[in-house]
Amino acid sequence: MDTHSIQLSLAILAAGFWGPVGLWLMLKRHALTVLATVPVETHQQLPRLSVIIPARNEERNLEQALQSVLKQDYPDLEIVVVNDRSTDRTGAILETWAKRDPRLTVLTIETLPDGWFGQTHALHVGAQQAHGDVFLFTDADVVFHPSALRKAVHYMQTNRFDHLTAAFENIMPGVLLNVLSATFGLFMLIVFAPWNARNPKSRRYMGIGAFNLVRRSVYRAIGGHTTIALLPNNDLKFGKLVKERGYRQDVLNGYGMVAIEWYSSLPGFIDGLVKNIFAGIEYRVSLVLLMAVTSLLVHIWPWVGVWLTTGVPQALLAGTVVMMVVSFGVVMAPFGVKPWHGLLLPVTISLLVYIQCRAMVLILLRGGIHWGGRFYSLRELKAKKGE
Repeated sequence: MDTHSIQLSLAILAAGFWGPVGLWLMLKRHALTVLATVPVETHQQLPRLSVIIPARNEERNLEQALQSVLKQDYPDLEIVVVNDRSTDRTGAILETWAKRDPRLTVLTIETLPDGWFGQTHALHVGAQQAHGDVFLFTDADVVFHPSALRKAVHYMQTNRFDHLTAAFENIMPGVLLNVLSATFGLFMLIVFAPWNARNPKSRRYMGIGAFNLVRRSVYRAIGGHTTIALLPNNDLKFGKLVKERGYRQDVLNGYGMVAIEWYSSLPGFIDGLVKNIFAGIEYRVSLVLLMAVTSLLVHIWPWVGVWLTTGVPQALLAGTVVMMVVSFGVVMAPFGVKPWHGLLLPVTISLLVYIQCRAMVLILLRGGIHWGGRFYSLRELKAKKGE
């Protein structure tokens, strides 16, 4: 096969992916219900809601997050914060706020039992002490709009869902970090098609740690966090559990209602994903390599090849680049993405490939991961991957 034939084949491959996928994504750009558009029903009888928050060394964002929860216009609310072995001012901050508001209960964990990640154990402990009919599992750096919880529970009750999760508004500093996050989100949309989670006949599911709202009865029925105790991507697997057990689930767009500074720096973003991105593909080396090669050929090569080819291959690659930029801008616009942000896709996709490969290499070399002050071997992680 000569050079032109190879170039043409690669161009057809890339265009054959991004043509239909780009159109499909743009058609689905409004498929997720926007939480901000859900009406506030002041006369509806709402169930008691328990907000359960794990907190480990969260002094940087904790007070702002707590204030946003305490300012909710929800009529029957309790907040359970689990101080998980913090070594900073987290404990002192929680004690101060607990004295100010009786709705806030603080639980303190001094030791972590075997077989648990700190976060899942903290969520488990909090759920055991919560009294609500509905649980919201969230993080200690999430900031909510005052009506976010009333809207979410109203939507859950009205549509008879058992579990709701919400994509959050990312408030990370700098354009690169925000586009990197949006690129990650775009591929999550491609892989999981989360708008299908509400379809009982579909196997699609979703769970996002910043916002997992579930009925207490359903939480108990699926075994709570005990069945996902040692999964780094426990929030996603939580959604999978709910869907597999036959309960009704939906995914919301939480832009403007649920906000979080996911990571404050590029190194933090890389380190954070290294811990759980390999787990997301079940620690499969072959799948990492396949995804890396596919990304290079389908997502990155068009940006390079358009300058190195001529004729039909160049035209196909140029069309592919245009489709990538346009579909990214259109699909991610509801999450605050600007049209020109798509021009950074070759950089952000390359970074995601790097993170994926780095995660695989580091975890294999170390034989496991360090998380929350403890080392977890790859053997025990694979044994608990939830298959």
